[in-house]
Amino acid sequence: MKPDTREWVKKAEDDFKVASQLLRRRKDIIPEAACFHSQPCVEKYLKARLVEAGIAFPRTHDLLKLLNLCLPVEPLWSSFTNVVDTLSDYAVDFRYPGQTATLAEARQSLEDIKAVRRVVRFALGLPV
Repeated sequence: MKPDTREWVKKAEDDFKVASQLLRRRKDIIPEAACFHSQPCVEKYLKARLVEAGIAFPRTHDLLKLLNLCLPVEPLWSSFTNVVDTLSDYAVDFRYPGQTATLAEARQSLEDIKAVRRVVRFALGLPV
């Protein structure tokens, strides 16, 4: 595995741990923060796959754009289109007044990142 790929994976894992820990707390669960950290986790995992495949990508936080860049090497990942579209919104929506994440949305975002994480790690030859 390329060194840059490893670095993206480490950063993705850090966001995965934060999102997971935020939902394991018994009290004071912060759904917005869990949803927010779900987006960069997936972003960094997609970038790791792109780096490993030698595919250049723009400086972006748009998960759908990153996913589409992965599709030539991972065509089955098209099944994540709706997931990444929703998670992209989480990077922005809950940062501003007027929108609040629910516990159900936070739990779903964690399930979504677990699924994406599993397939990317498998593609990179990492334990899932």
